[in-house]
Amino acid sequence: MVNFTRAHWQAIVWGGIIAGTIDIGAASLINMVDPIIVLRAVASGLLGAESFHMGLQSAALGAGLQIFISVVAAGVYVGAATRFAILTQRPVASGLVFGAIVYFVMNDIVVPLSSARSAPLHWLSFTENMAAMFVFGLLIAFIARYFLTLRAQAAV
Repeated sequence: MVNFTRAHWQAIVWGGIIAGTIDIGAASLINMVDPIIVLRAVASGLLGAESFHMGLQSAALGAGLQIFISVVAAGVYVGAATRFAILTQRPVASGLVFGAIVYFVMNDIVVPLSSARSAPLHWLSFTENMAAMFVFGLLIAFIARYFLTLRAQAAV
């Protein structure tokens, strides 16, 4: 078992918050809807379609869920990076692969098991959403690299 240092926790929390927040913005741009609608869509994973009729409460729940899921994803990446140095040495390749993995886990496992309705994607929507997940993965990879290697080296 790895004992996480302060740098590990900073990478997890900052990576999750930054990537999760930007992911909401990307989803809003891709779908050309207000971020509140995107947050309600996230909350619909727990609340179902009723989420879209609940006002800001469901949007706040969606924001909390988004950040929670993103922090967990960052935790998975940082945990893996402590075992596999290549994840911090090659953040571009690692981030792109991680983003793709997150995309497929969310769309093929998490969403189907949730109360959210999933619409079939056409190729353009798939491409846009995959690009957003590449950004998500890259953000987590570079933030992990910063806290786990670059910042640590600067402190020495």
